[in-house]
Amino acid sequence: MRDKRKKFIDLAEARVNRAIKDIRLIGNLANKNSYEYSEDDARKIVRALQKEVDSAKARFLGDSGGKDTDFRLED
Repeated sequence: MRDKRKKFIDLAEARVNRAIKDIRLIGNLANKNSYEYSEDDARKIVRALQKEVDSAKARFLGDSGGKDTDFRLED
């Protein structure tokens, strides 16, 4: 049982830190001096991120969560 706990801690720390870093990089896209985007683009990005956080939260609370889909600004 202790091995499962250690594996969980190791993976959780690595994955959460990687996710935080990537979210910060996504935040850098908000720089209007470097990028051009619409309010709709920004809403889509925030909505997609929130949806995945909500899905992860649901899985920790025992729900099955949603299906995996790739994010696209334009279809």
